Amino acid sequence: MKVAIMPVCMRMQDAYEAMRTAAQMGVEGIHLTVDWADFSLDEMTTEKCNQVRAFVEDLGLEISAVSGSSGDLGEPADKCVKLEKARRSLEVARDLGCGIWQSHIGIVPADKSDPRWSTYVDLLRGIAALGEQIGACLAIETGPEPPRVLAELIQEVGSDAIRINFDPANLIIWPALLAQRNNLPYDKAQAFADFDPIAGVRLLMPYIVHTHVKDARVSDDGQYQEVPPGEGMVDWPAYIQALRNAGYDGYFAIERESGPDPVGDMRRTVQFLRGL
Repeated sequence: MKVAIMPVCMRMQDAYEAMRTAAQMGVEGIHLTVDWADFSLDEMTTEKCNQVRAFVEDLGLEISAVSGSSGDLGEPADKCVKLEKARRSLEVARDLGCGIWQSHIGIVPADKSDPRWSTYVDLLRGIAALGEQIGACLAIETGPEPPRVLAELIQEVGSDAIRINFDPANLIIWPALLAQRNNLPYDKAQAFADFDPIAGVRLLMPYIVHTHVKDARVSDDGQYQEVPPGEGMVDWPAYIQALRNAGYDGYFAIERESGPDPVGDMRRTVQFLRGL
């Protein structure tokens, strides 16, 4: 199992010290975030990427993926700006040696007659063309929509440059979050039927190129909390086995978004994963 750390989650002021700390945890990779610390997207020239890549390799690690915002790709405004940002993000992913740009893209509608659906398809086809030219892909992060919706979207776009970063905790959190946002009752049974992480892996496996290790739990009334992996509702043995059964050999990148001790949680998560 190849394990990576998201150093941005350590909440340390020095990005390079965060990466050194990650290396001390005995992992294989760094899941780097752009527009964080010293890694502004605008400043990530080929020369700067080479320097960062050399620093990471000197630690005995590699960069598993690049995390960065794409904006809401369901909104038609600023298409040229979004495509230019996508081009730069894909180039940075290529120059850092991973070829994977991971991002949230907004909330994809389940109804294909919704105008946002056609906007998503149009913009993603533009990004896919850039990715095919540059030699990198956009890995859409799971979360706001059921896995079947993402599968249908990728199939319609029809390019290997549009892939998936699978985050199992997001599939637990987002149904409850959307119910709160829309002032609707939370139906836990229906949420897990539509957003089941294990079923989602099996459905999206042909497109998964990167994964997050993050966990969460949710109460019957929709109160959710991100928790250290192993303390939530993700069935980790089943999750990892589903990926292995499908031949996945990519990274498991640890993400910890809350809690008072993110570095300690990450160290414990590394040991938790090794134990599996």
